[in-house]
Amino acid sequence: MKFEHLISAFLAEPWAIQREKLGVLADVLVARAEGEKLFSSEFAASIDDARAKEIAESSGNVAIIPVYGVLANRMDTFSAMSGGTSYAGIKKALHSALSNADIKAVVLDMDSPGGTVPGTDELATEIRKLRGGEKPIIAQVNSLAASAAYWIAASTDEIVVTPSGRAGSIGVYTAHDDVSAALEQRGIKRTYISAGKHKVEGNETEPLSKETLAHVQDGVNRSYNRFVAAVAEGRGTTVGKVEDGYGQGRVFYAEALIDRGMADRIATLDETLARFGAETDAPTVKRIKAANTSRAESASILAAKMAAGEPITKREFENGIRGLMGLTGSEAERAARLYLKDGQGAPDVETDAAALAAITRLLAEANTPLLNR
Repeated sequence: MKFEHLISAFLAEPWAIQREKLGVLADVLVARAEGEKLFSSEFAASIDDARAKEIAESSGNVAIIPVYGVLANRMDTFSAMSGGTSYAGIKKALHSALSNADIKAVVLDMDSPGGTVPGTDELATEIRKLRGGEKPIIAQVNSLAASAAYWIAASTDEIVVTPSGRAGSIGVYTAHDDVSAALEQRGIKRTYISAGKHKVEGNETEPLSKETLAHVQDGVNRSYNRFVAAVAEGRGTTVGKVEDGYGQGRVFYAEALIDRGMADRIATLDETLARFGAETDAPTVKRIKAANTSRAESASILAAKMAAGEPITKREFENGIRGLMGLTGSEAERAARLYLKDGQGAPDVETDAAALAAITRLLAEANTPLLNR
């Protein structure tokens, strides 16, 4: 087993990240150390350059700050290649957005499994100092805010989760690998020569002593307690309620997050941006959405009136059956005349056939859940 010391040092950091994601990162680190060219140098350089800038985008008068990938206090090449974001960059972008007179709201667009503990508490504290002003700071879970990412999200004015989104994973951990057996198999016996009683405690060539384990556990507990306290303060609740109701390391989907008080509303990023006045759709797309919404509303009105046995106007029937059955304008008009027996006019075999078929389907489905919802 190569690079034992590298992996041991990597895992020994205090992490507020999903466990499975850290395992993937460790595998990538080993592959890189063994010389596997997972990414081209040009690709790595482009990511590093883009992440180094860490400038928020904007949509109208709303600033969008990306909070993607593995989070770290400062950005380095490995963090950049993992698609990560730095706490320093988030803070800089946040200050810039709040200082811009044209910006009316800030959205943290979050899709992160978490990251390292160092720097998380400081950024969360800074966000709590800045929230509550004229420019709301919104955490948009799109579609993951786990561990350190949720730590940050909990400090904003509002947490919005996309319908398929997940958040939580409140917890901290570290790891210790005892690689002494692997070294022995390779004929290696490492000796640390040190001054200071605890200078090399917890090294990877020996098991953890009870005293060392207790010391490491104290550090993990400290970070966890800071995490829970920050979430409680940010969400306006108690430490006890966070510990009892926020999952103790589990991740939850959107509806459960609302039920547990871990998020405030369910909406997509576009819906959040639109709520603060940003234009997210091109004019053609807006027209299509508006037309579909109108048809759905008309269909709902027709279905409700038919289910209740209420009178239906010709226009209501036309618009409703177009929305329910997808008829053309002429087919819907003919169906309305036939159904309401209103000025039917001369027979039109082709149009009448389509109209009668639609009416038959409509009547057959009049008592289905679709029409009664």
